[in-house]
Amino acid sequence: MRKRTSNCLDREGAITVSATFATATAVSRQPRAVGNARIAVKRSGVRSALSSLYQSGASKILLPHSTSPDMTAVILNTAGGVTGGDRIDLTATAEPDSCLTLTTQTAERIYRAQPGEVGAISTQLNAQAGARINWLPQETILFDHCALRRRLAVDLAETATFLMVEPVVFGRKAMGEDVNSGTFLDKVDIRRNGTLCFADATRLTGNIGRHLDQQAIGDRARAMASVLYAAENADTLVDRLRDIMPTSGGVSLIRPGILFCRILAEDSYVLRQSLIPVIQTLTGAPLPKTWTL
Repeated sequence: MRKRTSNCLDREGAITVSATFATATAVSRQPRAVGNARIAVKRSGVRSALSSLYQSGASKILLPHSTSPDMTAVILNTAGGVTGGDRIDLTATAEPDSCLTLTTQTAERIYRAQPGEVGAISTQLNAQAGARINWLPQETILFDHCALRRRLAVDLAETATFLMVEPVVFGRKAMGEDVNSGTFLDKVDIRRNGTLCFADATRLTGNIGRHLDQQAIGDRARAMASVLYAAENADTLVDRLRDIMPTSGGVSLIRPGILFCRILAEDSYVLRQSLIPVIQTLTGAPLPKTWTL
């Protein structure tokens, strides 16, 4: 073994100093996917238009042509999924009186991670005065031995409107898949005028499938969705949503102006059957085209 001192860059870009290493037996970690994207839209006449756009690494944003006065942005992860050590970051801003709908090109797949490595997805959304953001990603699919830490932070102005739909699938039932081992850490924080008005956290580790089989947790469900609507008219929509909610779902008015739903389903197909009418009720518009492809 030959010993010497070396400076190197770790995955986070920080310089580390190694005093001893074996040149003959050193094994480098696999390269990981890193993506960063930022988008802002503004009001231009009667339409919402692009204000700024930045994208790098595995994160891309597509802007499909539309006759709608609102702006739709489609998020694409060119890495094809997320595994341990990957980092995907998104920041989106709707400037005053604009409207931005964010969706994904397809479901996001969270693949098997190496021991000790966790993938990270971080999203920051900002809706300014009179603006609206619809956060409508397609399903996040968790595979066996996955490890994911996900965070959604939202800052709303007093008169802003926000819709969040987050569907998660724990293995594809039609493929005979289950999550017998994995880690799923999910956190949502929403602030209005800088004050925290909603917080939700999910932590599932170990044999996730076995946890979901328990009646008090999932009652054998393998798909779930969280829906949040923050708007002045949220109070008026509670009864309408309860009328279309399946028996495995529930709707609550957390506080004036904040409505929250959670839906459980046996698989992603059944989940979509329940979820699509909810989205259409809260948007008053057709689904993004990527949801129907």
